[in-house]
Order: sequence, then structure tokens, then C-alpha cells
Amino acid sequence: MSVVSPESKLPPGPRGSFATGNLLDYTRDHLGFLTRCAREYGDVTRLRFVNVPVYLLNHPDHIEYVLVRNNRNFIKSRGERVSLGFLGQGLLTSEGSFWRRQRRLAQPAFHRERVAAYGEVMVESAERMSATWRDGEVRDVHRDMMRLTLEIVAKTLFGVPLQPAQFEEIGGALAVIAERFTGRGGVFFQVPERIPTPGNLRFRQALRTLDALIYGIIRGRRATGEADGEEDGGGDDLLSMLLAARDEDTGEGMGDKQLRDEVMTILLAGHETTANALSWTWRLLARHPEIEDTLHEELKEVLAGRPPAIGDLSWLRYTDAIVKESLRLYPPAWAFGREAVGDCEIGGYHVPAGTQLIMSQWVMHRDPRYYEDPLKFRPERWLDGSTSMLPGYAYFPFGGGPRLCIGQSFAKMEAVLLLATIARSFRLRSAPGERVTLRPSITLRPGDGMWMVLQKR
Repeated sequence: MSVVSPESKLPPGPRGSFATGNLLDYTRDHLGFLTRCAREYGDVTRLRFVNVPVYLLNHPDHIEYVLVRNNRNFIKSRGERVSLGFLGQGLLTSEGSFWRRQRRLAQPAFHRERVAAYGEVMVESAERMSATWRDGEVRDVHRDMMRLTLEIVAKTLFGVPLQPAQFEEIGGALAVIAERFTGRGGVFFQVPERIPTPGNLRFRQALRTLDALIYGIIRGRRATGEADGEEDGGGDDLLSMLLAARDEDTGEGMGDKQLRDEVMTILLAGHETTANALSWTWRLLARHPEIEDTLHEELKEVLAGRPPAIGDLSWLRYTDAIVKESLRLYPPAWAFGREAVGDCEIGGYHVPAGTQLIMSQWVMHRDPRYYEDPLKFRPERWLDGSTSMLPGYAYFPFGGGPRLCIGQSFAKMEAVLLLATIARSFRLRSAPGERVTLRPSITLRPGDGMWMVLQKR
């Protein structure tokens, strides 16, 4: 239990307005505001969003304290619990002993050997998409990446390709859900779902669409399993493994509602994050052709003209470094929150119970204390030893502590394999006049797409 020193005090921070505190400044420019606060007020910044006290943590030790050393004293932030309530009791939103039980049940589905088996699906899907591209074509590459990663997560989750109508339904519904968290308060502060705004009505319809499809697949899979005399239907996909999972103590499996919550979480997180990471990577490579040339040299040497495979990952070191550097500059999970359950002290400052904490990968990954030329895209920093002594939470694109993203191995492997597969065949250049804006939603998305010109290699 953390002991609060009698000498501890409140941290500094911008004053803000009397009525709303710092909320308007934050909503106008999420990323810029958090960055300025960190640079002007130091490692702990005190904010106020209307009547809610918020601390921004800007030091790896403080983030580690919250995520690791004293993690039992912190739960998901109030805003995230409300905003992400549609995910139910999935791994992203559940807490305490229930979360620990679900993590144990789901973990085997994400073991390294299991994840490696999906590599072939990833490469085949990327090759199939690339075959539809044409030299000189101008495309919204972000939309293509979203579609590609959705195809992959659906195939690895359900074991069979979705029908075209199902695919369009899921993609459209997920886009509506993601759009709900764009602008205003982002994922932290939302208009309550019960208020029938146009956006909320679209959001409810999107959830109904996804629920109908997900429950239909779950019930069909259970029926198939029963008909075959096998509880899980005998499949190797993620859903089969979740259906087969049993609690070590009780022998109980997941009910339909819990399976729905986990499937919804995987669908949302499993395609959105990688699609955004790849979209930003293509833009970075287009702006740095010398880095792209080095990438192509590695692909030529390692692959010798064939598609990549799991066995190539240890040799694609520069490709991997490009992904790491892209995740540093444009982390799909750009910030997340926690709430203090009990009083504690962080960085010499008193943190009362109920205080909302924000930790931002966007801010920490660009901190000049830990990165030389922090705004420069330089994959070599992950190969030349300059990042080997980084504090643990100066770089944390997948979170950390017990709640480290369960799908991180899947996402990292997917990003490298898709980058290698597509870059074998195409160079991507920014379309003339294209201006890409940052849109911090549930993940860090490009505003209005990522329009690029395809150049056949």
C-alpha cells in the first residue's frame, strides 16, 4: 500500500477556465495540449476537466508505478469505463478477479506458437490485396489497410472468410464506432449513450448489427460443435479456442455474452491498431525514400523474390526496426487512463482517491530526454544500441504491466509481414496536394484517409 507523505503537495498545471477547467483546451488539440503540458509543467501535470481532477504523468518511473509496482491501486479511468462500456466485460474493460480469470482463459489462444500459425493467413491476404492494385493508381491506403487487417482478424478469429455482405456490415459498423470517439473528449469524455443524438443513434445501430452477427456465429459454432460431438467444433481459430477454454478451478467455460464481449474486443482492437500503424508507416516511408531503399535491399537479400514467412522474421531486422520506429512516432494507442482507487503519492505529489490519470505514448515517445532527434524518423536507433538503455516505460506502444496487450505478438508479427509482403511489389508515394491530419480517436487515425500513388516495383 502506498504511503502518502505529509509533505506531499499538488502538482503544477495550467489554470484553465472557471467552468470547464482545461477540457476545452484538451478537446481542441488532444496531442498538442498534452505535449505542451508535459514540456511546461514537468513530470506530473495537474489538470481539471469540468469538476474532474486529472493528472498527466510524463515520466517512465511514474508510469511504471501505476502499471506495475502499485497496479492494484488503479482501475480503468472513469471516462474509458463509460465510453467503452459497449465492449462489456471483455479483456480491455473488465477489472479485478474477473479480468484475471478471463486473461487466464484467453491466454492460450495468444501463445506464440498459436500466433505464428496465423502468419500464412496474413501473407496470403496481403498478396491477394496487392494483386488488385494497379501501377499509377491513387488509393486511400488507410481504407485498404483497414479492410486488409479486418479480413485477417476475421479469418483468424472465425476460421473461415466472411461473406461479402458480412464483411461490409462489420467494416461499416466498426467505422461508425471508431468515429464516435473522434474529436471532442476522445475516448475519455463522451456524450452519454442514452442521449439520442444522431451520432448515438448511429452508434446503437452499429452495435445491433455487430451483436446480431457475432451472436449468430457463436451459436452456429456451438451447434456445429455439438453436432460433431466436439465442444469447440474442432477448429484452430481463436473463437474455437475461446469456446474450448475452461477455468482451472471451476471447469466452467465462457457463456455467449462473455464470448461476445471478447470477440467484439478482438474485432475492434485486432484490426484498427495494425491498420493505423501501417498507414503511418507508408507515409513515413514515402517521406524518406532513402529508408525505403534500405528496406528494399533487406527484402531482396532475405526473401530473394519470394513472399515472406514466419521463419524470415528474425532476419528482417530493418523491417522490424521500421515498424518499431513508426510505433514510436505514431503509436496507435496514443494515450490511456487509470483511476486511483486509494490515496497515493506519485513523484512527490499527493494523488487523492478518484483522481483520473492520463499516460500518453504520444508524449513519452517524443520526449527529448530519452530520444536523440525525437521527431526524426530513424529506424537505425533500434539497431545501433542507442535505445538499449531506455527506461522501461519510455516506449510502451502496447501498454504494460499485467494488462499488457494480449495481442501484441500478433500485432507485431502482422505489421512486419504485411509491410514486407506489400513493399516487395509496390512503392507508395503521397498523392499530389495530399495533406494528412491527425485524428486521435480510439486509436491514432489519419483524418480523411491516406491518399497515395502506387508505383509498381
